[in-house]
Amino acid sequence: MAVTPPVCDFDWPAPDFTLPGTDGRSYGLADIAGKNGTLIMFICNHCPYVLAVLESIIRDARELQDHGVGVAAICANDANTHPDDSFDNMKTLAEARGFPFPYLHDESQTVAQAYGAACTPDFFGFNADLGLQYRGRLDASGRNPAPADAPRELYEAMVQVAQTGRGPAEQTPSMGCSIKWKAA
Repeated sequence: MAVTPPVCDFDWPAPDFTLPGTDGRSYGLADIAGKNGTLIMFICNHCPYVLAVLESIIRDARELQDHGVGVAAICANDANTHPDDSFDNMKTLAEARGFPFPYLHDESQTVAQAYGAACTPDFFGFNADLGLQYRGRLDASGRNPAPADAPRELYEAMVQVAQTGRGPAEQTPSMGCSIKWKAA
């Protein structure tokens, strides 16, 4: 079932974290933060919504880094119920696709909870002061990629954030598979 996260809560402060990356390093928010902004993406390996846009995510991340935006992806899904999202499989995906950003494992799910992540993909775009400016979708894609000429909503919003410190007033929420939470 598709899930839609809430709209952007402008200037909400980015929660700090320290998580292991698929490259063998640990990363905190300060390690990822860019001089002009930071993009934290909640993704996973198995979700058809993520897989439909993964190449666009990689492209946009590379281009946003050129604008001084730091980028990281986090997988918080319960790997016991969704083994495709295990840390070993995360490593395989990151290497196979040549992720240009750290892919972090939130095994305890505390970071996803702190961010209020709702689905995969779920995008959190922060300005240089780590205040939330974008909580929208990548583009018009759903379970299938958007047409090639579709506006690049996330990319354009984060370029605006990098240049002005503020995100667009109008944002369309992302849609995707629910975070696979562990049983209480």
